Formats: sequence, C-alpha cells, structure tokens
Amino acid sequence: MKETIRIASGQGFWGDLPEAPGRQVEGGPIDYLMLDYLAEVTMSIMQKQKARDPKSGYAHDFVPLMKQILPACIERDIKVIANAGGVNVAGCAEAIGDVARQLGLNGKLRIGIVTGDDILNRIDDLLARGIELRNMETDEPLATVCDRIQSANAYLGAQPIVDALSKGAQVVITGRATDTGLTLAPMIHEFGWAPDDWDKLAAGTIAGHIIECGAQCSGGNCQYEWQSIPDLAGVGFPIAEASADGTFVITKHEKTGGRINLPSIKEQLVYEMGDPRTYITPDCIADFTTIQLAEGGTDRVRAFGIKGRPATDSLKVSISYSAGYKAVGTLVYAWPGAYEKAEAAGEILRARLDRLGLRFDQILTEYVGANATHGPLAGSPSNDLAEVQLRFGVRGNDHGEIERFTKQIAPLILTGPPAVTGFAGGRPKVEEIVAYWPALIPKSEISPVVDVLDV
Repeated sequence: MKETIRIASGQGFWGDLPEAPGRQVEGGPIDYLMLDYLAEVTMSIMQKQKARDPKSGYAHDFVPLMKQILPACIERDIKVIANAGGVNVAGCAEAIGDVARQLGLNGKLRIGIVTGDDILNRIDDLLARGIELRNMETDEPLATVCDRIQSANAYLGAQPIVDALSKGAQVVITGRATDTGLTLAPMIHEFGWAPDDWDKLAAGTIAGHIIECGAQCSGGNCQYEWQSIPDLAGVGFPIAEASADGTFVITKHEKTGGRINLPSIKEQLVYEMGDPRTYITPDCIADFTTIQLAEGGTDRVRAFGIKGRPATDSLKVSISYSAGYKAVGTLVYAWPGAYEKAEAAGEILRARLDRLGLRFDQILTEYVGANATHGPLAGSPSNDLAEVQLRFGVRGNDHGEIERFTKQIAPLILTGPPAVTGFAGGRPKVEEIVAYWPALIPKSEISPVVDVLDV
C-alpha cells in the first residue's frame, strides 16, 4: 500500500483551460489526473446532442486531449479519471479506444466505464411506484413537469470508480458522478479505506471539493489580494497530495503561476458548501467545521483533523426540464447622461411591448455599468458614467411572442434616446430555457454498472 499519492486536477468544468491537463502530466510527478466536465445544465445539453446524433452526448473535448496525453500517461502509469462520459459513456470510451489504437497503444490500455446514473427512461416507472422525486427546494412532485423532462441523472459516488480501478482500469470514464468522488476514489483504492471509515472518507471528499474547480483554488477567481497573484497567464492547477492517514496537502507544480495559500483554499472551501456541518455526498457526510489548515511552505497548504459521519440512504438526482423561452438584447449608451438614456430606452421598450399586447412571464431590465451587478446596493447611479449597457430580457412560454420581442431592440437606435454605440450581434435569438430540478432517490433504486474494456 502506498503511503502518499498525488491527484492532479486538470479540468474544473467543460470548457476549462485546454492546456491544463497536459501541463499537469508534463510538469512533475503525479499518480492520477482528475478531469471534471459536468455541471447540472451540461447533462441536458449532452442529452440534446445525443438525440440529434446517437454517437454524441459526451464531452468531445476529452478525445483530442487524451490523444495528446495518453502516451505519457501510459508510460508513467498515470491513471485518468473523468466524468466526460455525460449521457453516452460507452460512446466516449469507444472514441478513446479509437485514439489508443491510432497511437499504436493496442494491448496497453484498459478503460473502465461506469454507468447506471441515467434514469431518464425510468421516470414513468418510478413515479408509478410512488417515488415522487419531489423538488428539494419547492417540494413539488416531479409529475408537474414530467412531460417536459430532458435529462435525469443520479449522482454516483466514488465506489464504482474504485471498482473500475481495482479491475485494472487506467482510464475511468463516468457519467454523472459527484465532483468529489473523482478525487476520493483513488484514495480509497490505493489506501484500502473501509466503507465506514467516515473520517478518512470525509477527508478525501474535502480534498476533492478543494480541487474540483481547477485553478479556482490556486489563484484563479481569487478575491484575496488578487492583484499580487503571480503569472495568472500560466496559472498552475492544483494537486492533492494525499496520505493514507486522511491528511492531505494541496499544492501545484513548481515554476507555475498562481498561488496556493490559506486564503485561496478557504475561498474554495465555502464554494457551494451549504451547511458547513453537513456536506452530504453519496460516500459520507463531511463536517467542514472540523477542517484544520496550516501552511507548509510555498504553495503548500496542509489539511487535517477532518471528521465525517455515515452516509445517507439517498442519492441526489439532477433533473433538467424545458421551462419556456427567453431572449435578451443589449444596447450601449454613451455619455453624457448615459444612465438616463439607458433607463429611458428601457421604459420606451416596455411601453411598446405593452402597446403590441405582448405579455411575458418576466421582463428584466438591467443597466450594466451602473447597477446590474449589485442592484440596490449600488445606490443611485451617476449620470457621469461614460457608458451604460441596457440589457433587456423577456421570458415566457409562447415562442412566437418572444420572437416578436426580438424585433423591437434594433429600432431603438433611431427611435429612442441618442448616442447608441457598440451595437453588435444583430437581432436577439430566441433560446429555450432549461430549468433545474433537484430531487432525492433511494440508493436502493440505483445500481451502478462497471465494465472494463481492453484496447
């Protein structure tokens, strides 16, 4: 059994810095590369892609990335864990297998695939058996929107990934696994942690929480003295240096940009934290109030003393559904009186929509540069502002009415207040609104499936 392992974060979301995974592989010793691609809305996007093309439905960025790094990963025995599979894990694995064969790596790669999270085709059966999948925020039963559901995926924990690793997988591809489970799984696998060793599982979960958003904990998007953070252009992504006793150090490769210190780690800890005493995952409940941190040198923060509690008997389900349409248009007004002009334009537009008899579920007017970010907290906007962007949006269920709205933005240039500048992008587009429905499902209803493919 290893005493320490190094788990590197390479992607914090689908669309993150493309060069980061390669830099993690080439920048120094690591044992695992963790790539987190999925967010709640991502699953619905992938489901739509798969509906158009059965071979799609996964993070296609993952394929050229693996073509770049796979030879080095195999040579150095770096295992890759990614939830890039989306709603087509098998298709993603097949694409990676094709890449391996193109690279002449036949017989040198085992790909683990984890499925069982996608319950879209089971919704009717679950509802018929009294599993209501009530909205965790509103307590509404899912039946109220079941005719508009686009995707439904349970959050799987670390154990299926552990199973794939134990079967010799060098690349593990999952669908909707928890962000933290991607990091926790290697620790369970390497250190042999028991399923009820709650303190260690909680420690691994918190390590995963810290590095799941990539460089957000190593200087990116960091509020504390951000002006002094060195070389953000070459920011280093984080590495969890984990020990068998449940302690870990967050660090990054030497000679990379960014900064890892107590403030950067603390900022990431409070990200999507919720109740600090009860951070619930499929694997355990982690108590953030027990975390102890100490700086252990340049770009090294040690975490210890973490406590955990038994896992619940439920899994969270991420459901997306169609919730109508929206369109957003913008105009930029210049000094003098930029804010006054933008405000008047917004009022004129509302009056014209009213005269046309257009009714929407919501109309939103924002004045970017004056108060859009902070709202009432910004106080009274000044007319000394050099420029203000009017951002005007509507939402509703009638596609046709939203389309009629889109034709009302451009006319304001010549039929409204003066000094519109920077108009670009043409007529606003009507876009479908995808809403999020969080729910709980008994763990007994979800059966993860782990397969390992030899390439």
